[in-house]
Amino acid sequence: MDELITGTLEKLFEGTVWAEGPLWIPQSQTVRWSDIPNNRILEFSPATGATREYATGVDYTNGRTLGRDGSVVQCSHGRRRIERDHDGVVSPIVEAFGEHRLNSPNDVVVAGNGAVWFTDPPYGILPGTVEGHEGEQEYGGCYVFRFDPATEELTPVVTDLVHPNGLAFSPDESLLYVADTAGPGLGVPFRIAVYPVEAGGCGEGRTFIELEDDAASDGFRVDVEGRVWTSAGSSVRIYSPDGGLLAAVEVPERVSNLCFGGPDGHDLYITATTSLYRLRTTTQDAVRRESGPGLSP
Repeated sequence: MDELITGTLEKLFEGTVWAEGPLWIPQSQTVRWSDIPNNRILEFSPATGATREYATGVDYTNGRTLGRDGSVVQCSHGRRRIERDHDGVVSPIVEAFGEHRLNSPNDVVVAGNGAVWFTDPPYGILPGTVEGHEGEQEYGGCYVFRFDPATEELTPVVTDLVHPNGLAFSPDESLLYVADTAGPGLGVPFRIAVYPVEAGGCGEGRTFIELEDDAASDGFRVDVEGRVWTSAGSSVRIYSPDGGLLAAVEVPERVSNLCFGGPDGHDLYITATTSLYRLRTTTQDAVRRESGPGLSP
C-alpha cells in the first residue's frame, strides 16, 4: 500500500446526510459533490480549506463528470435526466428513452469522442425515496446508456445488470467497468462487471470482482495504470487490472464514491455518508480532467 498511498486519511468537511458524486473542477481548483437528501451541491477549496454551498434546490443531483468543453455533466434524480452545468446555467442533455422517461440517472462518464455514458438505476424513484421523487420505471429496466451528442441517439449498451451504478473506462477506453448495487436483497451479489467496448456499444461482460454482502461498490475511478479504486462498504479498496486486491483503506463511515484531484491530481477525495475525506496517493485518474474539444454548451 505504501507504493500507492503516501498520506493518512483527512476529514475535510462534515455535515451531509448522504454525500455523493465528487468531481475535481480544474477551473476553480475545487471539489464539487452532492448532499442528495438535502438537495444541495457543495464545493470544497483546498486553497482555503473552506466549504460552500454551490447550489441549493438542485432536484437531487448525483454523479458528475467533466464534459470535453470543461462544463460539468451531471445526473439528476429529480429531473430524471442527464444535464449540463455551464457556469451555473443548467440545461438538459438527455431526458427520455424514446417515449419513456429515464429512471434516475446515477453516474456518468464522457468518452474521448464526446459520447456520454451513464447508468440508470431506480434509486431516485423508489417508494419512500429521499433522493428524488417517487415514480414508475417507464421503460421497464435499468440500463447503461450511451448518448451521442452529434446524432442525439440514445443507445442501451448494457442491459444485463439489475441496478447499474458507478462506471468508469479503462485508460484506453477499451473496457467499461460498471457496478451492480442491487445486492443480495434482490438475489444478486454486489459486484463490478467489465465489458469490452465496441463500436457504439459493449460486448459480452464478465464479473471483474465480487464483494461481500455489506460492501457494495457504489462508485469508483480507474487510475493511469488501470487499477480500480472503489468504495466497498466503509472502506476504499484498490484492485489491479486483473482483479487482485492490492490494498484497502478503512473509513469511519460508509463510502459512496471518490475522485482524483488536487493541483497535481494525486489527491483522492472520498465522499462517505456525512463527510468529505482526502487521501494522498502516488497516482492519478486515467481521464484527463481538463477542458478540451467536443461537447458544446
